[in-house]
Amino acid sequence: MSVPETQPTVLVLTALPLEYAAVRAYVPERQERVHDKGTRVETGRLPDSPWQLAISELGVGADRAAALTAQLIEWLHPEAVLFVGVAGSLKDDIEIGDVVVGTQVYEIHGGKQAHDGFKVRPRALPGSHALEQAARSAARDLPEVRVHFAPIATGDVVLADARSDIARHIEAHYNDAGAIEMEGSGAAQAAHLSGQVDALVVRGISDRADRHKRRADAGGSQQRAAGHAATVAVAMLRKHQPRRPAPGDSEEDPQARYGGDHIDFRGGTFHGTVIGKQTGNGPERSGQR
Repeated sequence: MSVPETQPTVLVLTALPLEYAAVRAYVPERQERVHDKGTRVETGRLPDSPWQLAISELGVGADRAAALTAQLIEWLHPEAVLFVGVAGSLKDDIEIGDVVVGTQVYEIHGGKQAHDGFKVRPRALPGSHALEQAARSAARDLPEVRVHFAPIATGDVVLADARSDIARHIEAHYNDAGAIEMEGSGAAQAAHLSGQVDALVVRGISDRADRHKRRADAGGSQQRAAGHAATVAVAMLRKHQPRRPAPGDSEEDPQARYGGDHIDFRGGTFHGTVIGKQTGNGPERSGQR
């Protein structure tokens, strides 16, 4: 099954209902679509942007995110994939309510357990350079939100103890990570394997990944963090431009599509001198006046 393509699409993925609601609030008119395997998205235009958003709530976990992201990419053919939601902070200077944009995503469980200990085999995927640059530009116009650009760790674990073995593992082997969450590496891997799809993980900080997590969540920190992550993601998309024009749009600069030293005469008649060179296979010509 296919979705009629009316304008360039960004696939915005979330794990939790509150994350979904935070993104959904920016798309005033939506239409629900259902993949033939049952996965649901809501699609609608993001105001003041060239983008159609396709929003989906996938549930928790990197494996689930990877499988469903691949399914949705094949169906919707987006130009970009964002995973937007909440995360725990791994740094003292990244506070609750801040947002971390993933310069790369670490899958923290890769390795080999040997007789002399666990040997880490790091796996990382970089975030899209173009999306990251758009996020940096957008962050300068969002004084109400502190935005950090750092690696994000993905693990199949809710970290609520800063002294735990997994916390020490992250500190020892992924100590530049700014946040920890559970789905980013799955979505990033699916986007990477699909080919020409940009991907970025945007996470609002809802706790400090320590024993106070429950208290922070009870105080409304997840809603605040999800709202800030959605704000940054939307501001970024209003900066970021599609790689191709939407159907029906005119191209102001044809050379941007067909090359800087070519003139596009397709569909018209050229009246002028043709200059070229004669080869054994016939004339090679270029249209010039």
